[in-house]
Amino acid sequence: MATAPNAFISSADITHYVAGAPYAGTGDRSQPVYNPATGAVARQLKLGSVADVNAAVAAAQAAFPAWAETPPIRRARILNAFLGLLNQHKDTLAAMITAEHGKVFTDAQGEVTRGIEIVEFACGAPQLLKTDFTDQVGTGIDNWTLRQPLGVVAGITPFNFPVMVPMWMFPVALATGNTFVLKPSERDPSPSLFIAELLKQAGLPDGVFNVVQGDKVAVDALLHHPDVKAVSFVGSTPIAQYIYETGAKNGKRVQALGGAKNHMVVMPDADIDQAVDALIGAAYGSAGERCMAISVAVLVGDVADKVIPKLAERAKALKIKNGMELDAEMGPIVTAQARDRIEGYIALGVEEGAKLVVDGRGHSVAGHEQGFFTGGTLFDHVTPQMRIYKEEIFGPVLACVRVADFAEALTLVNAHEFGNGVACFTSDGNIAREFSRRVQVGMVGINVPIPVPMAWHGFGGWKKSLFGDMHAYGEEGVRFYTKQKSIMQRWPASIAKGAEFVMPTAK
Repeated sequence: MATAPNAFISSADITHYVAGAPYAGTGDRSQPVYNPATGAVARQLKLGSVADVNAAVAAAQAAFPAWAETPPIRRARILNAFLGLLNQHKDTLAAMITAEHGKVFTDAQGEVTRGIEIVEFACGAPQLLKTDFTDQVGTGIDNWTLRQPLGVVAGITPFNFPVMVPMWMFPVALATGNTFVLKPSERDPSPSLFIAELLKQAGLPDGVFNVVQGDKVAVDALLHHPDVKAVSFVGSTPIAQYIYETGAKNGKRVQALGGAKNHMVVMPDADIDQAVDALIGAAYGSAGERCMAISVAVLVGDVADKVIPKLAERAKALKIKNGMELDAEMGPIVTAQARDRIEGYIALGVEEGAKLVVDGRGHSVAGHEQGFFTGGTLFDHVTPQMRIYKEEIFGPVLACVRVADFAEALTLVNAHEFGNGVACFTSDGNIAREFSRRVQVGMVGINVPIPVPMAWHGFGGWKKSLFGDMHAYGEEGVRFYTKQKSIMQRWPASIAKGAEFVMPTAK
């Protein structure tokens, strides 16, 4: 397995990265970064000040003119070199994720691979930036469009995907000629610095990519900085709405992806074993700390009596270990506070009257007794009025709701305030078609439990799962990180003499 340079895995404080070099910053605040499998403090994180954000934005602003003028093919070559380094060091990045987030190493490897796929997409910058040309729109007049970069753009990213989600943003932003400031999660910040170093090794000019560690102070500084032209965010719905409203008020383009309560509908004609496999992986993978995790199973007709016993058996048998053990199926929760919040929701579900089939609270792993572990939890007879149904728990808790038929299942899903991802397991093509067309959710899987779109399709939900007009990455990302300019042109030989008092037409 590859290892990261000592500068990025030592016990030294985690700081920032500005203008092509580590940057100590001016702030005097810090907070611990934990190894969630052991519960021990691994390192201290220096929290950025307003001055640190200003320094990063100034570096990005200074680098922008030359980077924007760099031909797209040359930008793509640097991204291609970065792609090679990512492939060389992907296990290093995966190990960093596991060390600070806790997800199992194989899942972390998958996260890195998904990020790499966005970089592969962004390497097509010359093709992605091609635009339209119309000859002779009017007599002697041609019209065409350009897509030009915005300037300095920022990404504010969550703890659950410290490599993949930043790569939803910066590869496309850089490919289209912008410079970038990343504010990663303060819970697992180390991968961001390693990524910055790999970009520098790939030949990225200093200042084009910068990292500011921090909390709300850094976030607010980015949202209010006049030189930051756009902000992309992934996180909870309340924060997404705050980011969107504050950024828009300050004249920025904003793309804010929020929370989720993803349902999986299991029809009576579904392959039961396949559906159980899907629910176990989608509900308990990454300890449920995914915005695309399935947290509600909608069991139609008599399916519940077939599915619940199998789910209970599998949930009890989950291999919960330190994520670096290759046979682990589920690792710890990211922090003790997050674990306690999740277990608080389990207690609430019992109070609300749901049937607790499997109780994951108080789970302990031998040799890691101080780690932030909880087990897989399974509820049956959950109703839409319960908070454990309505609210995002963001942990390994699966709520099962029983409904009579397809119409009731569809109504249930569409009534929820979140609309991020959804799945339907069925062997009926008409049900699959009707579900896909009528469900009010942004990403839909038919016999696919976690329908995360590939790099060239774009990621985004509906309703309170997305604030803004454009999804992440893909061609939507190209549009988000560029502004269109329309140019109409004619030359003196084709210009009639005399003043013109009407707009150009196709005459």
